[in-house]
Amino acid sequence: MPIGAGLAKMVSPILEELGKEYEGKIVIYKVDTEAEQELSAVFGIRSIPTFLFIPVNGQPAMQPGALPKHVFKQVIDENLVGEKQFAEN
Repeated sequence: MPIGAGLAKMVSPILEELGKEYEGKIVIYKVDTEAEQELSAVFGIRSIPTFLFIPVNGQPAMQPGALPKHVFKQVIDENLVGEKQFAEN
Protein backbone atom coordinates (compact mmCIF):
# COMPACT_ATOMS: atom_id res chain seq x y z
CA MET A 1 0.00 0.00 0.00
CA PRO A 2 1.43 3.42 -0.91
CA ILE A 3 2.25 5.72 2.02
CA GLY A 4 -0.41 8.22 0.95
CA ALA A 5 -3.10 5.54 0.95
CA GLY A 6 -2.13 4.58 4.50
CA LEU A 7 -2.44 8.20 5.62
CA ALA A 8 -5.82 8.50 3.91
CA LYS A 9 -7.06 5.41 5.76
CA MET A 10 -5.74 6.87 9.01
CA VAL A 11 -7.70 10.10 8.50
CA SER A 12 -10.92 8.40 7.37
CA PRO A 13 -12.30 7.82 10.92
CA ILE A 14 -11.63 11.48 11.76
CA LEU A 15 -13.62 12.57 8.70
CA GLU A 16 -16.49 10.27 9.72
CA GLU A 17 -16.52 11.83 13.21
CA LEU A 18 -16.46 15.34 11.75
CA GLY A 19 -19.26 14.44 9.36
CA LYS A 20 -21.44 13.54 12.35
CA GLU A 21 -20.38 16.57 14.41
CA TYR A 22 -21.10 19.02 11.58
CA GLU A 23 -24.12 17.20 10.11
CA GLY A 24 -26.37 19.64 8.28
CA LYS A 25 -23.60 22.27 8.13
CA ILE A 26 -20.98 20.74 5.82
CA VAL A 27 -20.70 17.85 3.40
CA ILE A 28 -17.63 15.64 3.38
CA TYR A 29 -16.87 13.63 0.25
CA LYS A 30 -14.17 11.01 -0.19
CA VAL A 31 -12.94 10.53 -3.74
CA ASP A 32 -10.96 7.56 -5.06
CA THR A 33 -8.37 9.44 -7.09
CA GLU A 34 -7.36 6.34 -9.04
CA ALA A 35 -10.94 5.79 -10.20
CA GLU A 36 -11.58 9.53 -10.67
CA GLN A 37 -8.36 10.57 -12.42
CA GLU A 38 -10.05 13.32 -14.42
CA LEU A 39 -11.45 14.93 -11.26
CA SER A 40 -8.03 14.67 -9.61
CA ALA A 41 -6.46 16.38 -12.62
CA VAL A 42 -9.02 19.21 -12.60
CA PHE A 43 -8.13 20.05 -9.00
CA GLY A 44 -4.41 19.40 -9.45
CA ILE A 45 -4.26 16.72 -6.77
CA ARG A 46 -0.76 15.27 -6.70
CA SER A 47 -0.54 13.61 -3.30
CA ILE A 48 -2.76 11.44 -1.15
CA PRO A 49 -4.42 12.44 1.04
CA THR A 50 -5.34 15.92 -0.17
CA PHE A 51 -8.18 17.92 1.31
CA LEU A 52 -10.11 20.52 -0.64
CA PHE A 53 -12.15 22.96 1.44
CA ILE A 54 -14.79 24.76 -0.62
CA PRO A 55 -16.68 27.47 1.28
CA VAL A 56 -20.02 28.90 0.14
CA ASN A 57 -18.34 32.32 -0.01
CA GLY A 58 -14.65 32.85 -0.51
CA GLN A 59 -11.90 30.91 -2.19
CA PRO A 60 -11.39 27.15 -2.04
CA ALA A 61 -8.30 26.00 -0.18
CA MET A 62 -6.32 22.82 -0.73
CA GLN A 63 -4.27 21.07 1.94
CA PRO A 64 -2.17 18.01 1.11
CA GLY A 65 -1.24 15.59 3.87
CA ALA A 66 -2.94 14.15 6.92
CA LEU A 67 -4.19 16.64 9.48
CA PRO A 68 -5.05 16.09 13.14
CA LYS A 69 -8.71 16.46 14.12
CA HIS A 70 -8.23 19.79 15.91
CA VAL A 71 -6.76 21.34 12.74
CA PHE A 72 -9.70 20.08 10.65
CA LYS A 73 -12.08 21.60 13.21
CA GLN A 74 -10.24 24.91 13.10
CA VAL A 75 -10.38 25.07 9.30
CA ILE A 76 -14.06 24.07 9.28
CA ASP A 77 -15.01 26.58 11.98
CA GLU A 78 -13.04 29.46 10.49
CA ASN A 79 -13.63 28.87 6.79
CA LEU A 80 -16.72 26.74 6.25
CA VAL A 81 -19.25 27.39 9.02
CA GLY A 82 -17.96 30.64 10.52
CA GLU A 83 -19.77 33.95 10.44
CA LYS A 84 -17.82 35.20 7.42
CA GLN A 85 -19.45 32.47 5.33
CA PHE A 86 -22.82 34.09 5.90
CA ALA A 87 -21.74 37.70 5.45
CA GLU A 88 -22.98 39.46 2.35
CA ASN A 89 -20.44 40.08 -0.41
